[in-house]
Amino acid sequence: MFVVCVTIFVNPKFIQPFIVATLDNAANTRHEPGNLRFDVLQGEDDPARFTLYEVYKDKTDFAAHQTTAHYSRWKDAVPEWVVQPRTNTKNQALFFGDGIVP
Repeated sequence: MFVVCVTIFVNPKFIQPFIVATLDNAANTRHEPGNLRFDVLQGEDDPARFTLYEVYKDKTDFAAHQTTAHYSRWKDAVPEWVVQPRTNTKNQALFFGDGIVP
């Protein structure tokens, strides 16, 4: 499994349009055959901080996600709303769902 965690800081005046665009991307991503999970998290202590937690069967599924229309739509919309470049970490899952990943 391939896990991507993205942190994004949004200009507070653009939080609502960012949420709408991100939920569109997340909902459509969940229909991709290689996607296992896409969570959208908003900071409790900082509502302008968002974390996207994305799980794919493997790296090729993540690469395929980045070619979709919904991802392109999101990627084109959000740059004007963020206050600093987004950061991400790419990870291999060791324990996911019900247990240890083989």
